[in-house]
Amino acid sequence: MIRIDALPAFTDNYLWLLQDAASQRCAVVDPGDAAPVLAWLQAHPGWQLSDILVTHHHFDHVGGIEGLKAATGARVLGPADENIPGRDLGLSDNDSIEVLGLKFRVIAVPGHTLGHIAYYQAEQHLLFCGDTLFAGGCGRLFEGTPQQMHESLGRLAALPGATQVYCTHEYTLSNLRFAQAVEPDNPQIAARLAEVSRWREAGRISLPSNIALELASNPFLRTAEAAVIGAAERRDGRPHAEPSAVFASLRAWKDQF
Repeated sequence: MIRIDALPAFTDNYLWLLQDAASQRCAVVDPGDAAPVLAWLQAHPGWQLSDILVTHHHFDHVGGIEGLKAATGARVLGPADENIPGRDLGLSDNDSIEVLGLKFRVIAVPGHTLGHIAYYQAEQHLLFCGDTLFAGGCGRLFEGTPQQMHESLGRLAALPGATQVYCTHEYTLSNLRFAQAVEPDNPQIAARLAEVSRWREAGRISLPSNIALELASNPFLRTAEAAVIGAAERRDGRPHAEPSAVFASLRAWKDQF
């Protein structure tokens, strides 16, 4: 089994470090800063960084790539349709790659950026989704359309419920506060908000999440639910015929929340 640790970076980023103890090789996802990874390698002599997985081009996800590649020779994998520094292998939808002996499927998830991708490992139920799906929320639409993001989230929501969601920011508390504003009578949101509040007060991270939990408490995956539709329609003062329109309403609401 692969061990996965969060290396904190900046104010709220997590760099996910995948480790294979048998080979003493590791891989990192979205290293916006090289320093936490280099510090980990220095503290674990004998380990080799073999791969750098990138979900999209934003600086807080790619800023450390070139320093890590220069220091370790790691292979850089990232979206084919975005400008990723040092990229060795460009990836597109449904590509298959092998990292640390595990096969990952690439899922195109445009919305936050147009070329954004996610990495899914079926056997160990792992999803590295960058800034597309967050615990309790989703990413802002910097480049894509609401329709694109809604469809991207739908692809991730269709993964098995046990799939562990490794997103890259500690946004869970603020996301759940918004979720409760959308669905004040949802007991699973209330319970999750209380639990994550306790975790954060104790200095514990809130990740990973899982798909089943997101389906129960993330409004952006619940756009076909009557309570969510009603909240969006009341806020906008008009009916929304399609789930994508409900999503667009929620995203605009969250942007101002």
